[in-house]
Amino acid sequence: MIDVARVSKSYDSPAGPVPVLRDLDLRVAAGETVAIVGPSGSGKTTLLNLLGALDQPTSGTITIDGTPLGGLDATAAARFRNRSIGFIFQLHYLLPQCTILENVLVPRLAGGWDEPEGEVRARAEALLEQVGLRDRLTHRPWQLSGGEQLRVAIARALINRPKLILADEPTGSLDVATGERIADLLLQTNATAGAALIVVTHNPGLARRMGRTLRLEAGRLVA
Repeated sequence: MIDVARVSKSYDSPAGPVPVLRDLDLRVAAGETVAIVGPSGSGKTTLLNLLGALDQPTSGTITIDGTPLGGLDATAAARFRNRSIGFIFQLHYLLPQCTILENVLVPRLAGGWDEPEGEVRARAEALLEQVGLRDRLTHRPWQLSGGEQLRVAIARALINRPKLILADEPTGSLDVATGERIADLLLQTNATAGAALIVVTHNPGLARRMGRTLRLEAGRLVA
């Protein structure tokens, strides 16, 4: 599903290039669950951005589901993200002026879909029911708790039936009990949808629940 080969990433600075990732390799099978851990500033979010085609490596190649990301222009990369990847960001980026249901449907605004509108709306409602928010369809994000907003973000990430889910610190701002429920939901989604799941986390309990844990050290991943 994911093949990362000798990927390096550096950022420019007045003092010269600042290396973050160095000849990094990663392979993830379809349906696999992987936790990536490491200290703050080690490049975990940078790696997620590369996997999500939000950024380009300085060198090396990334192939996801047979698609080489390096060969995509900006328009093709945006379409690939929309069709193949579900993002769960640490900051949920919910639109405050939109209802919860409308927020879940935002990824459909890119267009080019053949499904009838009613069918997509029914799937969005079903996803919100799955995350326990069926009675909040007309609420705005500011009317929800942090854990509830995260559940909306998870439903939004799944609306396009992605083949890969990327989650950046999904339990970072939650209490232990809510974090456990979110972990349950992520793993349930992985099991039912068959999507590969990569979670960046500082939470050792969440990491232990993934099928494999990798630590990012000195720009490389180690078991």
